[in-house]
Amino acid sequence: MKASGAMQIISGTTDFACAGNTAVAIGKFDGIHRGHRKLLDQILKAKEDGLLAAVFTFEPSPGVFFTGKPQAVLTTREEKREAFRRMGIDILIEFPMNAQTAATPAETFVQDILCGRLHTRFLAAGTDLSFGGGGRGDWHLLRAMAGKLGYQVRVIDKILYEGREISSTYIKEEISRGKMELAARLLGEPYCVSGEVMHGKRLGRTLGMPTVNLLPPADKLLPPNGVYLSRIAFEGRYYNGITNIGCRPTVSSSGRMSVETYLYDFRREIYGDYVEVGLHAFRRPEKKFSGVEELKENMALDIAAGREYWQHRPDRRQTGGVCETAGDPD
Repeated sequence: MKASGAMQIISGTTDFACAGNTAVAIGKFDGIHRGHRKLLDQILKAKEDGLLAAVFTFEPSPGVFFTGKPQAVLTTREEKREAFRRMGIDILIEFPMNAQTAATPAETFVQDILCGRLHTRFLAAGTDLSFGGGGRGDWHLLRAMAGKLGYQVRVIDKILYEGREISSTYIKEEISRGKMELAARLLGEPYCVSGEVMHGKRLGRTLGMPTVNLLPPADKLLPPNGVYLSRIAFEGRYYNGITNIGCRPTVSSSGRMSVETYLYDFRREIYGDYVEVGLHAFRRPEKKFSGVEELKENMALDIAAGREYWQHRPDRRQTGGVCETAGDPD
């Protein structure tokens, strides 16, 4: 679901300057969970005072840079951009993380980058914020330098869920266990896999059950292989469906992971369009069937179970309804 409105993206350079004064939030923002949103709400509110809302992130993330190993993410780079744009963020800085920038003294980072380049007048900081050489920068330092440099700092406490701090690590644990309802409570919305709709082998259409197919990037964290009750967001509307995540062992030996969603009462040609698949609940694990006929029978059972699920959801909203015919997905 592409968002409208312009957002300036500053990526791959340390040589930038902001034209106006800013309210800034710093962090990885992986998952953009309820704790992150509490932080981001502060800089969005500062727009009422004439400040530009700016998010300062690092690319690659500190975890990837310092370990030299890829890490699974809740939110891909493209997904973050879409989420921030939709929220109303004015400026997104994807600051390059390398040996030189990682060694920047924390005081220099505040004075030269936050204040010198971003003209920061307000900072929203989490209690776990860490920046600058050796990770010596934190909210204590930001407060200590605020009077001299002329900005305000608001420290945001962590949000707890049943006594545990909401964090990206916590959410990753639950998604890896297939606990999609709990993940949604921690995130503030269902966990999503998004991207461009791809052509597949058209097996679903052959079986009378066409699917919308996504091929997620390798670093996107996926729940356990299986069937999930889902809802797709497309062009500002929502469509209920059922999603298979896995490598389709009955019909393929490639091992390539895919996210394939059957949508109820949906017949549109949307190849190449951007969609978001929200995963609401786990139904069953992925299974290798004896053949196509058994696969088809189980797909029909899954689809029927999905209809039953959505009919009894108190928040069911199928704003798309039965769509106009315009070809069919894969």
